Amino acid sequence: MTTSAYLYAAARTPFGRFGGALAGVRPDDLAAVALTGALAKAPGLDPAGIGEVVWGNANGAGEDNRNVGRMAVLLAGLPVTVPATTVNRLCGSSLDAAMTASRLLETGDAEIAVAGGVESMTRAPWVLPKPSRAFPAGDVNAVSTTLGWRLVNDRMPREWTVSLGEANEQLADALAIPRHRQDELAAASHQRAAHAWAEGFYDDLVVPVPGVELARDESIRDGSTPETLAGLKPSFRPDGTITPGNASPLNDGASALLLGTAAAADRIGLAPLARVAGRGSVALEPQRFGIAPVEAAEQALARAGIGWDDVAAVELNEAFAVQALACVDAWKIDPQVVNAKGGAIAIGHPLGASGGRILGTLAHRLRESGDRWGVAAICIGVGQGLAVVLENEGGRS
Repeated sequence: MTTSAYLYAAARTPFGRFGGALAGVRPDDLAAVALTGALAKAPGLDPAGIGEVVWGNANGAGEDNRNVGRMAVLLAGLPVTVPATTVNRLCGSSLDAAMTASRLLETGDAEIAVAGGVESMTRAPWVLPKPSRAFPAGDVNAVSTTLGWRLVNDRMPREWTVSLGEANEQLADALAIPRHRQDELAAASHQRAAHAWAEGFYDDLVVPVPGVELARDESIRDGSTPETLAGLKPSFRPDGTITPGNASPLNDGASALLLGTAAAADRIGLAPLARVAGRGSVALEPQRFGIAPVEAAEQALARAGIGWDDVAAVELNEAFAVQALACVDAWKIDPQVVNAKGGAIAIGHPLGASGGRILGTLAHRLRESGDRWGVAAICIGVGQGLAVVLENEGGRS
C-alpha cells in the first residue's frame, strides 16, 4: 500500500552573487549549512532516523566531487550511519532530489528523508581534457565548468548544443515574445523579492552562513524598473532581446528540505507543511528546454487529480524571463500567482539549489495564504523539465 510523502521543513542559505559574499565558501560547506538549517527546525528529531539524504548538484567537477550529499552529511555532524546520494539533473537537480525522496517515502523504503542541493558557480573549476596520446606538442585550453556546454561530443547535432542564451533567443522568436515584456517580468521579480524580504517572508526560510555577512540574497536590485532594464545591451545577439537584466545571474547557494510520512510526524516533532501530491518529468529537443515545464506541470496536475483552476500559487524558476513568460502564457494562468515572492532573476539561480528553493518557498506561500494547491516547476538544460504539485491539506480550495 502506497503512503503519502510530506514536506515538514525547508531551509536555504542566502544566494550569493558570482564572486560575491559566498565566493570563499566551499560548496560542501554550503550544503552542510542548509542541511543543518533544515534539521534545526525539528530539534526533537534523532538524525539517526533519517533513512536517506538525496542531494542535487549540477557540476561535481571541483570541491563538490565525491558525492557532495554524503560530504554534507559528514560535515554537518550527522551520524555516519546516515546514507546519502547525489543526483545530477542540471538546473533541476534538487527538485529531482525531492521527487526521489518522496518516492522513497511513498514506497516504504524510508519514513524520513532529506533532500536538497548546492552549487558554487564561483568556485566551479576549469578542466583540461586528457590528451589522446602522450606528450602532445600543442597548447591545451582550460574549459570553464561554471555553466553550459563544455567538451561537446562531435556527434551531437549543432542545433542541440547552442548556448542557453541563444536557445532562448530562438524561443523569443518562435513565440514573438518582445523585449519589453521580458524587462517587465524581470523588474517585477526584483520588486517582489525586495518586498518579500522587507516584509519578513524569508526570515524563517533562510539561514545564515557562518563567517559570512550576507543578510539576504545578494543579486536583488530594489530599484529595478522596466525603464532601467531597457538600457542594457543584449548578451547573445547584437539585435537580441536577452540581457544580463532579464536572465538569471550566476550564483552560489544551497537549499534543503525535510520530508517524511504522516506516521513520522511524532518522531519529527512537527506538523507537515504540505503533501507531495503530483510529479511530472518531460523531455524535448535540447534547444527548446525553456518550455519543458509546460508539459511537466500538466503531468503533475493530472497525477494530483486537479487542474489550473485549483492552483493558487506557482513557483517557476526564472532561468530567463522569456522562458518564464512562455510557460505562463501556455498555462493561461494569472501572472500574479507566479513567483509572488520574487523569482530567480532577482534571487539567483545556483543551479543545483534552485529546485529546493522553489519547493520550500511554495510550501511557505501556501501556509501564509491558506490556499490548498500549488505548483513548483523548473526548466533544465539539454531539454528537460520537472514539476511538483503540493497540497496544503488544511487549505481552502
